[in-house]
Amino acid sequence: MTKTKKIVISLLLVLIILPLSVGGYLYFKITKINTGTEENPEAGITNILLLGTDGRENESAYRSDCMMILTLDNTHQSIKVTSLARDTYVDIPGQGKGKLNASYFWGKDQLLFKTIKNEFGIDIDKFVQVDFDGLVDVINTIGGVDVEMTQKEIEALQISDTTSTVHTLTGEQAISYCRIRDIDNAIYRDGRQRKVILGVASKFMSMPKAEYPDMIKTLLPCVSTNMGFVQILNLAYNAYDIVSKGVEIKQAQFPIIDEIHSKGGTYKDAGWVWLYDKNSTVVLKQFIFDDIAFEDNVYLNDNSKIELNY
Repeated sequence: MTKTKKIVISLLLVLIILPLSVGGYLYFKITKINTGTEENPEAGITNILLLGTDGRENESAYRSDCMMILTLDNTHQSIKVTSLARDTYVDIPGQGKGKLNASYFWGKDQLLFKTIKNEFGIDIDKFVQVDFDGLVDVINTIGGVDVEMTQKEIEALQISDTTSTVHTLTGEQAISYCRIRDIDNAIYRDGRQRKVILGVASKFMSMPKAEYPDMIKTLLPCVSTNMGFVQILNLAYNAYDIVSKGVEIKQAQFPIIDEIHSKGGTYKDAGWVWLYDKNSTVVLKQFIFDDIAFEDNVYLNDNSKIELNY
């Protein structure tokens, strides 16, 4: 099995399949996954919202610290992971203007779905939520996660060995790594979160199966989803079919942070936000649905249509 295949399959195992296979999936509605029809322009595309939340014990309302769209694209035989910047300035239905991660605070996954649909034109109804603090135990259970780091990141974590760029991080270090703030900005933090998530998935697949029970026991309390068992089996099959062809996982970040199609700063009473070019959502949608890489999108060759969402 190739490294890419291991990462994709284990990502589904860690975030989705394992918790439901142990128990509790009967509480969910069992439905067949929609693969699309000729009338559906998104046929063959399955989008799942991966959420890392910053909730604490006994809190009923909290923000989504990490938001990624996991795309299984059967049409183009592609797997994609797209980070949505938490500080993106958006119009939250029923709540007014604010940061994207506030959608989860006000209305959990359903309001976040509506906000993403209204702002970016992407219809999502499936999610997997992970408490990132809870992942400390998961990462420690698998013996840490290997992450390639910059020298500034190494210094920020106060790692004594500066001769290597690849380090095995403990659960506590991995979460601290995801939350590094002072050396760059939130966009780099999103990239660090993707590294850890994919690193955990890769490490999990390298474990002996005898160690799976302890992993499952640790993972269950910090994962939830609205998907049914049949849906998940379909997703696993689809992912396996795609990665068996040797594809690489494609990654992206939205908004497009290039000082042209976005502007970061304090705005009105929203605090520090990313204002973004409303017309650049075409780049995001064409990446997810048409498999056109951000850097290859023709929209970015013409700056005459830029319209920041002031």
